[in-house]
Amino acid sequence: MRKGNPAVWAFVVTSTAGFMAALDNLVVTTALPSIRAHLGGGITDLEWTVNAYTLTFAVLLMLGAGLGDRFGRRRIFTIGLSLFTLSSLGAALAPDIGALIAARAAQGVGAALLTPVSLTLLTAAVPPAKRGAAFGAWGAVNGMAVALGPLIGGTVVEHLSWQWIFALNVPIGLALVPLARLRLTESHGPNGRLDLPGTALASAGLFGIVFALIRGNSEGWTSPVVLTGLVAGVALLVGFVVWELRTDAPLLPMRLFRNRTFAAVNTASLLMSLGMFGSVFLLSQWLQNAQGYSPMEAGVRMLPWTAMPMVVAPIAGLFVNRIGGRIIIVTGLVLQAAGLTYFALLVTAHVSYASQLPGLILSGVGMALFFSPVAAVLMGSVQPEEQGMASGANNALRELGGALGIAVLTAVFTAHGGYSSPQSFADGLVPALWVGAAAITGAAVAGLTIPRYRRSLAARAAAEQDDAPVLSPVG
Repeated sequence: MRKGNPAVWAFVVTSTAGFMAALDNLVVTTALPSIRAHLGGGITDLEWTVNAYTLTFAVLLMLGAGLGDRFGRRRIFTIGLSLFTLSSLGAALAPDIGALIAARAAQGVGAALLTPVSLTLLTAAVPPAKRGAAFGAWGAVNGMAVALGPLIGGTVVEHLSWQWIFALNVPIGLALVPLARLRLTESHGPNGRLDLPGTALASAGLFGIVFALIRGNSEGWTSPVVLTGLVAGVALLVGFVVWELRTDAPLLPMRLFRNRTFAAVNTASLLMSLGMFGSVFLLSQWLQNAQGYSPMEAGVRMLPWTAMPMVVAPIAGLFVNRIGGRIIIVTGLVLQAAGLTYFALLVTAHVSYASQLPGLILSGVGMALFFSPVAAVLMGSVQPEEQGMASGANNALRELGGALGIAVLTAVFTAHGGYSSPQSFADGLVPALWVGAAAITGAAVAGLTIPRYRRSLAARAAAEQDDAPVLSPVG
């Protein structure tokens, strides 16, 4: 690593911070039985240890992007990273389940501040012709973090304790904060005004919807709390759209959704996260609660899924500039849906691990193929000055999909089964996996609407660098 290479330093700092933030989405899944044994709590409390993070993460991502444009992306990145590090320490030291949930919510705030600006900081540091490879590597690192969550969590819990899944963030965060200040270049958005009404409407609307989704399983989907959250959330988001269409300095210009690529990538990201997050949440518990594996054994047995991004994503990244991102994204989604379908057809109370391997491998390859090109396709679909907003919107929708996936698939699971026996777990898992497979199939359909480009991403990047005209998408 050359000391003065800003692109390398930007990739190391932003991808490592992004890895930690993405890892904490699902790192607790294999630790849930240990947390329940140590701190107590039922299925709702366990959901909240995951969803408290997802809730604040999803709700505040657009705010993080707006604050970065207004006050400086490096500054907001550093603040978010510092908060994430401190709240990780708070989670490790939590004396009860309530304190753990509160610390997880604070972690989500920190992650929401650092995540949307990290991709923008990387974009500014990398030469346009090399951005496709950089985005592919960045996306692969984040996808690998989500997938490795169960393995890392299970290994740490078994050999240390569940507290260490949070404590390990602390030294990494402490090392990254000074590196971010020294090695990242400060940048701002094109408009220095912060869209406060838009930020408030988007944050409150997302909060109402995600909160209702999380509470739906415990309160009942027709309860006043849940219905109020859903109705109020939707109304606030409608108000957000109306405001964004009228204001001169929008948080998220609605014209971006007239861009077929932008709209399709975001739809696919939301649906993919719905199916994947909910399925991983249940499958990691299936290996422990129904099949009797220890946390580390469960994580190791998830490796055919979780290790695939390390093998496949770099290879897929090499082909993005040659054949375009659409075919890779759609292929990945089809393979993910096929993997979950295989599981749904296979799962019984005493199914052997060997027979589960094809489903794990298909899902892992599919996930790697999706995460590798999606950042490059998204960022290449908008103008450079819009990339902060685009990143914030995509991450918000992806986190919303994750919260939706855990809530919906858990609701399906509890309606048909439970934790009382392997057979009961299998009875609930099968219909939940069918829902996950259907969501990812919908994502593949959305991916098919991504336009084909006559020129490669590398050629388009070079044209951008030279300020040359770029050919329009076709198809």
